[in-house]
Amino acid sequence: MRLPRNFFSRDVLEVAPELLGKILVRRFDDGHELRLTIKEVEAYRGEEDLGCHASKGRTPRTEVMYHKGGLVYVYLIYGMYWLLNFTTGTEGHPQAVLIRGTKDVEGPGRIGRALNLDKSFYGEDLIYSEKLWVESNSINQKEPKIITSPRIGIDYAGKHWAGKHWRFKGRW
Repeated sequence: MRLPRNFFSRDVLEVAPELLGKILVRRFDDGHELRLTIKEVEAYRGEEDLGCHASKGRTPRTEVMYHKGGLVYVYLIYGMYWLLNFTTGTEGHPQAVLIRGTKDVEGPGRIGRALNLDKSFYGEDLIYSEKLWVESNSINQKEPKIITSPRIGIDYAGKHWAGKHWRFKGRW
């Protein structure tokens, strides 16, 4: 069952850990589907969070973060990797969850490649999309043990923000 809008319309610190164990589904143009169990995420929370892209304010890059929860925010790093994020919260309050790892694919850049992401996914609505969405895990599965740690690669944000334990990893 596809996750509804109200799942994503909550604070990122509620949504991020609850994404662990959910199924990320990518339907390709030829009709086949790739189904990946989300295992690691990072939360980015608003303009005050110096690790968040929205800390620089509303820009063409961050625009989608200011919209409703449940939209796709993709961006290119190193000129070669599209990273996948989902917006959360309510309109006007930029928040997003970075998908860092799944049970089958480790690393946000590798996830982007496995899903064949590109700029066309920017703003895609997870609630209605025919090419990318998230489902609850219908397989009888135990709840993961959630381990938190500091986010990765945001030392530029300063010790306070880089040290936030807003990286969530599930262990089963």
